[in-house]
Amino acid sequence: MTIHAKDERMLTRSLNRHVECSFLDVQTLVERIALTKPLKAAAEALSATHPHLFSSSPVFISRDDVAAIEALVATIESVATSAAYRDHVLAGAPAIAGFEPAAKGVFFGYDFHLSDDGPRLIEINTNAGGAYLNWALLEAQKACCDEALLLMGEPLPNAHLLATWHEMFRAELGRDPVHIAIVDEQPVGQYLYPEFLIAQAMETTAGVRVSIVDPSGLTWTGEALLAEGAPVDLVYNRLTDFYFERPEHEALKAAYLSGKVVVTPHPRAHALFANKANLAILSDRAILKRLGVSADDAEVLLRSIPRTQLVTSETAGSLWAERKHLFFKPVNGFGSRAAYRGDKITSRVWQDILAHDYVAQEIVRPPERFVRREAGAPHLKFDLRAYSYAGKVQLFAARLYDGQTTNFRTDGGGFAPVFLMPGRVGELFG
Repeated sequence: MTIHAKDERMLTRSLNRHVECSFLDVQTLVERIALTKPLKAAAEALSATHPHLFSSSPVFISRDDVAAIEALVATIESVATSAAYRDHVLAGAPAIAGFEPAAKGVFFGYDFHLSDDGPRLIEINTNAGGAYLNWALLEAQKACCDEALLLMGEPLPNAHLLATWHEMFRAELGRDPVHIAIVDEQPVGQYLYPEFLIAQAMETTAGVRVSIVDPSGLTWTGEALLAEGAPVDLVYNRLTDFYFERPEHEALKAAYLSGKVVVTPHPRAHALFANKANLAILSDRAILKRLGVSADDAEVLLRSIPRTQLVTSETAGSLWAERKHLFFKPVNGFGSRAAYRGDKITSRVWQDILAHDYVAQEIVRPPERFVRREAGAPHLKFDLRAYSYAGKVQLFAARLYDGQTTNFRTDGGGFAPVFLMPGRVGELFG
């Protein structure tokens, strides 16, 4: 049976909403996470410490959606290199964003909701978590029945992720790294700490020393950045203090501005991509034209980015009137903190929004995935994350959840693998 392009998206939605399947092989997952002996105990304990980190239900995506996402990512990163866009965005950014390093920024995360009209971009993150965990998840997929084999297309879009990511870090530095520091606030206490361990094990196997450290564990000598007493040549930055404004990040800030240490992702990347105010630029036809964005690129952007507006005293009245159709997010927020669906906003919350920097984004309802659960409704919401580097998508992952936003607290939810719409659909539906 031939499936036309216009029908494939609808068929994919049907697969996600109605097909029950479980591809996750837990033992293989543990083996993939336990790349080295020190990781084995931590991997085996994940089911107790992180019961909702992984979902056993895969998500399916159409070829049209993949193509649209790849085109959007490439277009945004192309537009962001233009002098007009750069000058416009950086004019209102913190001074540190004016420093231009050679590094591009690793592990960008483009988050989408899949709609009947195609993928819609919800936000961009420049320190997106979970990539290494999703590598392990992809490696642990096993068909639950013969019929399910028809659904298991090639994981998207790269089957050689560990080598790809090693080369990515090498490209950021311009040579093989000697000592990488993975930096985050109290990293051992971070929910996604297991992925730091996987990254450490992977790079250590490649002959690189890797330290996982809190910023307080860094020392800047004026010539070198030290972690665990040894010079660092590359920092994999996972801090949410995007512009290194806190006093405890002074050593990292000094090392970054010296140009002697590669920090990736970095403040300039956040200003150009992840600041949510940028979505108000990228979804406004008049501004895009004024910045010299081509008509073709503008159409790609406007087709996939929901209309987003800055919340200001001038727009407050109209946004309040339309609030039931909007989602409000802090400009420099992350992890869904202080984000509100318009129909849930109280007068008190509205005053708080007006007192801070917020954007209002047209609501795009999240798609749903059928999941067999012990309790609760059988459908969970999901979003789709495209991990990218230098304008190219490296990996797709989904996050299943219940509630207003992704939360890793939902029975049956968590990270889910993404598979391309099966080509042999005739054997399923013919």
